[in-house]
Amino acid sequence: MAQTKFDKQVEEEAEAFALGIGRFLSGRPLRGKRTTDATFFHAGRRVLPDVEERRVPRSAYRAGWQRLAFRFAGLGATGGIGYWALWEHQEETFALARDLQADPDPALAVLQTGGIGAGCAVTAGGIAYGLLTRRRREFMREWVRPLHEALAVPLGISELTDPRRYLHVPRDFADDDAEIRIDVPTHMRFNEDLVTDLIRKKLALENVSFTWQRAGKNTHVVVKKRKTPPKMLRLTDPGVREALGKMPESAPLIGFGAGDTKVSVDLDADSPHVLISAGTGGGKSTILRAICCQFIHNGAHAYVLDFKRISHTWARGVPGVTYCRDIAEIHDALIRLAQEGRDRIRLAEQLADDVLEREPWRVGPRLVILLEEVNATMAQLKRYWAKIRETGDPKTSPAVDALAEILFMGRQVRLHVLLVAQSATARAIGGPEMRENFSTRILVRYTLNAWRMLVPEVSPIPMPSDHNGRVQVVTRGRAQETQVLNLSNEEARAWAMSGVHSKGTTGPSLHKPPAPAAPAGDFADAWSTTAPELPPAPASEPPASNRDLAAEAWGLTPSPTAAAPVDDVPDAAAATSPAPPAPADDDQTLGLREAYDNHLSETVASLDALRRARHDDPEFPAPVGKRGTAFLYRVGDLKKWARNRPRANTTDLD
Repeated sequence: MAQTKFDKQVEEEAEAFALGIGRFLSGRPLRGKRTTDATFFHAGRRVLPDVEERRVPRSAYRAGWQRLAFRFAGLGATGGIGYWALWEHQEETFALARDLQADPDPALAVLQTGGIGAGCAVTAGGIAYGLLTRRRREFMREWVRPLHEALAVPLGISELTDPRRYLHVPRDFADDDAEIRIDVPTHMRFNEDLVTDLIRKKLALENVSFTWQRAGKNTHVVVKKRKTPPKMLRLTDPGVREALGKMPESAPLIGFGAGDTKVSVDLDADSPHVLISAGTGGGKSTILRAICCQFIHNGAHAYVLDFKRISHTWARGVPGVTYCRDIAEIHDALIRLAQEGRDRIRLAEQLADDVLEREPWRVGPRLVILLEEVNATMAQLKRYWAKIRETGDPKTSPAVDALAEILFMGRQVRLHVLLVAQSATARAIGGPEMRENFSTRILVRYTLNAWRMLVPEVSPIPMPSDHNGRVQVVTRGRAQETQVLNLSNEEARAWAMSGVHSKGTTGPSLHKPPAPAAPAGDFADAWSTTAPELPPAPASEPPASNRDLAAEAWGLTPSPTAAAPVDDVPDAAAATSPAPPAPADDDQTLGLREAYDNHLSETVASLDALRRARHDDPEFPAPVGKRGTAFLYRVGDLKKWARNRPRANTTDLD
């Protein structure tokens, strides 16, 4: 009797069921086909070449005995739960069944409540698992899987292979003592040089060694860092103080790289400005402290624009430092510094090119501007200008325009900006064209998005390090891992005061009227300070034979006929003809800040009160002129207004 189609189907199903039971009990894959090189005793490491499946399950990599153990454990757990439910609690089970038949509503309510609770528990567990494994998934997506895609073809393994089975890359592989291990096929029919080059490029590794294990069946390669920066760099470490003292005046020491190589940025040759991008706690103030104290030590004047007010307490009272804390001081300082840059450009135009290149000090001392937390400071500058802006004034803050102007000035004017930002977006800095003025960028604890935004030309992207003080200094299209010099507040203050300014040199003041401009071609008093001596003479400063000329050019030699103190950002040159007689106090025309500091501080409560009165008091005197974007007022008119202003209910002024 011939078999029917149904009988054949029954036989096939019975045979498949029997085979399934056999595979289940033997620890083999239930689908019957092997997809990995796993055996009963050894776990698999790669997918077999002839596998065409889109995805290989993780269980396929386990050894047969592991699969068998999991299956028997599952059977045991299922049987135990069934026995506990049916035999140990059979009376309760039968009673629940009778109640369900009699009145199903309470039982359904219990089941509904239990189902909702179980669903909430599963959802909460899934969310927690997703949050806990987020960093691991990002690491796999950004680093491990791209490395697997690059190595699969050269190593001759399937691209379906799980990268974690043969790529043992720790999440902290950028640390100094991290070790990377990559298992390779035993046939060794691949180009080792190509594999090492791909590993170095995909993981952005420098100064690493490759140790190959070729013998036997456990073939692999171990990757370690060969030369690393120091774990900590302090002034008391051997050779650090000597290295600090030998650095050129224009190239302060940032730190040490691999192999104790000195890392610095030359503001005259490489980049006139430096951008530091780091999140909170990344060590931004430490970097600025190390760089700025060296400039002050060598005779530069520093302007610390610190809206947070406490970022650089070491610089308070240091000769050669002007510390601007509130937003009004920062606003005025930026405007004055931009004017100083314009004056220096005019002076540089009058100098011959070879003279300016040989004697850059002729345009004036080096000015270093520390702009802290630019994201918050720029917003405050815009808000401050919107508050004090008068009818007819431009909508854009003149301080923001001044910063842009300073950034576009060349290195010849010797104005340098050290800018700090948590997120150095084009919007925060003032535009993408302003960000391009920072040829040197220091990145600390950066994200991949921050790296792609700031230094897209540097690829591959190095893994950020959590090591304190470890940064990436990017200049000329190359990133160099660096351990930053960590100076304490006391050490930075002592180093800054042990240089040129230790003998009395002070920074220019921002509260005095500017000196008169000099005729073209005469630079006898191009710059004047209260310092009695000249800074030392590194390569970019005047040689010893020209010290007398430099002292005369900067106005540093005391003279009984010396002119009155100049403004903190003076004009490019002082007049050589006899100065006209100074106007009487009441006839002077000054800005509000200068007038308050010199004439009104005893009669008006504060500078802010004076500025509010300019907007609110109709009897406030009208301006008589402008200097740049700042209005000028006659001192006599301001004094008269201060004497005669109404005092009843004027809490802003009294």
